Amino acid sequence: MAGVMGDGAATRPVRVAVVDDDPLVRSGLRLLFAGVPDLEVVAEAADGADVPAMVDAHHPHVVLLDVRMPRVDGLAAAERLCSRPQPPYVVMLTTFHADAYVLRALRVGASGYLLKDAPPRELIDAVRRAASGEPILSPAVTRRLIEQVADPVSHDRRTTAVALLDRATGREREVAFAVARGLSNAQIGAELGMGVATVKAHVSRLLTKLDLDNRVQLALVVHDAGDIT
Repeated sequence: MAGVMGDGAATRPVRVAVVDDDPLVRSGLRLLFAGVPDLEVVAEAADGADVPAMVDAHHPHVVLLDVRMPRVDGLAAAERLCSRPQPPYVVMLTTFHADAYVLRALRVGASGYLLKDAPPRELIDAVRRAASGEPILSPAVTRRLIEQVADPVSHDRRTTAVALLDRATGREREVAFAVARGLSNAQIGAELGMGVATVKAHVSRLLTKLDLDNRVQLALVVHDAGDIT
């Protein structure tokens, strides 16, 4: 799905769906976003099993998806959503700084993750970034996630990641490393001395060259290759 927000301003309200088995979490997020003019909660669900019908009925741009639910968990729901043509952006909700389910969801195409106890401003900014096609990653938490709960990067996976990055030009690799550090397009542009439109073009070419679905998967390739310290 193309980003629904322009650089600095919304072109239309971002349609948000909240999926969590805790009604207090759903109510809290709905109240939070109700005070934000460019965000609109259009649907809620209490389980991953309800997500396909909800998305079909309400066409959200961003789905906030709880990791742990009783019938269909967030990982299974994320896999189903991300396999759709032109899926919504999927952002995982978790109470854990390190959760194997989150990492697996990122690998199948989720756009990032949010900690439920994040400050309101961070939650709002994260949804806006997701709607713009930017990754929702805390670099420090991502590293801890990989170190604590992921299987060690296998030789085959590291070899594959290195081979993928070898397809990129020097400038594209610089952009890829910046994406893996969780920088926004504007931050990458400022650091590398290029315009935001040029950053977006580099990212788009990288995704095509490496046969990836989104920036989060690009960041994980860089981590797998061992290029982030």
